Amino acid sequence: MRKGNPSASPAVIMHDPRLNDPAQEIVRTADLAPAELESVLEVLDAMRRWRDAERLTSEASQRYMRLGASDMRALRMLIAAGNQGIAVTPSTMAAHLGISAASTTKLLDRLERAGHIVRRAHPDDRRSLVIDVTDDSRRAARATVGREHARRFDVVASLTAEQRRIVTDFFDEMAATAERDAV
Repeated sequence: MRKGNPSASPAVIMHDPRLNDPAQEIVRTADLAPAELESVLEVLDAMRRWRDAERLTSEASQRYMRLGASDMRALRMLIAAGNQGIAVTPSTMAAHLGISAASTTKLLDRLERAGHIVRRAHPDDRRSLVIDVTDDSRRAARATVGREHARRFDVVASLTAEQRRIVTDFFDEMAATAERDAV
């Protein structure tokens, strides 16, 4: 008989190949000493915790600003472009988000109705529009996403140059595994 909360289900461990690939059909672990394998699993678990924290932060920001993921990406792009003095057109936004012109129009209509953006005539091309973030949305994004980014920046800045190089190399190698899988 099970003790404790009878409706509680056991935690599913996702990244331990000893449990998920015991025959080592995909992940070969036999060449690693037990301590090495534990160390690898610690890194994978830390990556999972980071992804979970990142997802929760993103979801909280979306709820706070009442936006979807694409809407948040659009606002972050508009804020960064505005900080750099770059005018963003609907076609620039579509390319950044990887969506069609029709989807971009719907996204911009939604953001404009919610008071997050304004559209105005392009300063150099009267036939075109540029998109700007409203001051209220800029402040709200700064208070949520901006504050989080500042904390991350401080963590990275506290590393030595050698540690930053190791972390950068690690993330580049991890990104390369995804790029290889995408082909």
